[in-house]
Amino acid sequence: MKTTLTTSSPVLYDQDFNLWVNSTIELLQQKRFDELDIKNLIAEIASMGNNDKKSVKSNLRILLMHLLKWQYQPDKRTNSWRTTIKEHRNRLEDDFADSPSLKNYFLEVFNECYQKARDLASSETGLSLGVFPAECPFDIDMVMKSDFFPD
Repeated sequence: MKTTLTTSSPVLYDQDFNLWVNSTIELLQQKRFDELDIKNLIAEIASMGNNDKKSVKSNLRILLMHLLKWQYQPDKRTNSWRTTIKEHRNRLEDDFADSPSLKNYFLEVFNECYQKARDLASSETGLSLGVFPAECPFDIDMVMKSDFFPD
């Protein structure tokens, strides 16, 4: 059953977010732009882009951390690590398929993510941070290659 909504107000946004979303969609479909809660609509659209970027960073950090663990703890390799590597590659590929421009962001944050992955790998493995190279030992293409697992 379709609800007839009259406004997309800041009050509605604070009181019932789902109803606010549905109201905003209906107002947009009806081209009733003067009734839109523009401030919160802009904030939500900006948030969507930020969430996509956070996803790229998170998946890249986890991927790089597991590649480091794979390389520097060969005696502890498990199928779980292999699956995690594959899963986070898949997530990144999905992000790039949905929004190809995120590949540029991936390139921008690659070194930053490597430094954080290096720290995470040290923390998780108990190995000294100095064990892991200061510069990423894997090039970007290798990191995303589906069958790449470092020796």
